[in-house]
Amino acid sequence: MAAELKSASEGRTMVLTISNPDHRNALGPEVYAAGVEALNAADSNPEVRSVVITGAGTTFCAGGNLQRLLDNRAKPPEVQAQSIEGLHGWIEAIRTFPKPVIAAVEGAAAGAGFSLALACDFVVAAENAVFVMAYSNVALSPDGGGTWSLARALPRPLVSELLMCGERIVSARLQQLGLVNRVVPAGSALAEALALASRLNERAPNALASIKELLNEAPEASLTAQLAREREHFVRNLHHANAGVGIQAFLSKQPPRYS
Repeated sequence: MAAELKSASEGRTMVLTISNPDHRNALGPEVYAAGVEALNAADSNPEVRSVVITGAGTTFCAGGNLQRLLDNRAKPPEVQAQSIEGLHGWIEAIRTFPKPVIAAVEGAAAGAGFSLALACDFVVAAENAVFVMAYSNVALSPDGGGTWSLARALPRPLVSELLMCGERIVSARLQQLGLVNRVVPAGSALAEALALASRLNERAPNALASIKELLNEAPEASLTAQLAREREHFVRNLHHANAGVGIQAFLSKQPPRYS
């Protein structure tokens, strides 16, 4: 059975489920293309306020399909390069998507599966979830933005250990390091992710989009440049209809209803 990405709606949340039961939800070109297409559809649909990415069954994602990688060794290098471009297109689509994206992780998030979780805005993980950058275990180097995400979040010695030694790291430890938002009992990661999504869905979409854009720009910006961007976003959001709704609701102690 080929890998596929299933899409479903839970209220205002789109749930994307990686399904490849024969290979522990390993990724492939079909999943990458479907992921980009789903995010494009969600972006243009005002009824969708957030996205949750999860894996079918008890595994989030085992990363790349090693048999497919072995087969690709017999093909021109451009074949694998094109496949990685597909993965990277999905990763970039997640990072630049203007709505919150939450990873709901059960079991293993390995290789590109770990990179995929790191690309999301929030990570909800089961207490028995295990994360591993397994590339060096099979004489490969990372893809999917794993080096980018980890190098910006953790000290270099720890990142070197995770990447070069292929060490497993549990969800509780990643929460201590600030890379996991919630650790929950096994089997409840999706439910907790949906609960978090529901809370986010009640907030003004334009404000969340601004926050995500500012966070994406901040690591490469000077303080002066980032202050200017914050000013622009603040003024734009103040004059958005949702600011009137939010301020009036706060002053009158009523729940806001944002468009």
